[in-house]
Amino acid sequence: MSKQLIGNPVVQFLIGRTLGLYMLLVGATTRWAKVNRAAAEPYWAGQGNVVLSVWHGRFMLAHTLWRFRRGDTKAVFLISRSREGEVASHASRTVGAEVIRGSAAKGGQQKGGLEAVRELVRQLEDRGAVGMTPDGPRGPRMRVKMGPVQVAKLAQAPILCLAWSTNWRVVLNSWDRMIVPLPFGRGVMIWGDPIAPPSPEADQSELERVRAALEAEMNRISGEADRMAGVEPIDPAPPRAATVAEPVA
Repeated sequence: MSKQLIGNPVVQFLIGRTLGLYMLLVGATTRWAKVNRAAAEPYWAGQGNVVLSVWHGRFMLAHTLWRFRRGDTKAVFLISRSREGEVASHASRTVGAEVIRGSAAKGGQQKGGLEAVRELVRQLEDRGAVGMTPDGPRGPRMRVKMGPVQVAKLAQAPILCLAWSTNWRVVLNSWDRMIVPLPFGRGVMIWGDPIAPPSPEADQSELERVRAALEAEMNRISGEADRMAGVEPIDPAPPRAATVAEPVA
């Protein structure tokens, strides 16, 4: 699809709404096994704030791991200001999520770097839950950047890892190995145990310990979800230096 076409707001809306409806269809027609669901229930009920963390390649069904019923805590997702991000925003709103727009650029650009982190902290304090893709929007795949760790530190909120997999799927040849699930299959949802935030006075070594623990837990539950669904686990890409903010797309 040409950049000019996907840059058209009407096209972005139509693609995003169609994608969102497809996500709802797949979520509703998949026979789900649920692992450690109790880890999320206190946050649905508003018993504390939480940072949600899901890999970019598994964002398509992230809504199935959060409850969007009336009275539950609303989840707000950070999504980039790119053309693709506009599509993702419409899709996310279709499934019931709330969206704020940001940039993966470093500080000094719109909602970039530390400014994006501060905005997420404000949203977390107001809404109770914010969602991030810690390897997005540019990768490397399944490698955690510091964004969610910084948000957790400033808000003193735990991080809840989310993962899902299905047996009927297409894995795209993209940097994130985006999983496109197909309807009427079998699937697995896994919630990780909440990861405690760094202390308010955390130095770089403590931040790195939390970052590494988050990455290990996310890869553990993602691999477990794939194996339980009967498909080949997706491996992380080689790590590299990362920036601060991680919007969804």
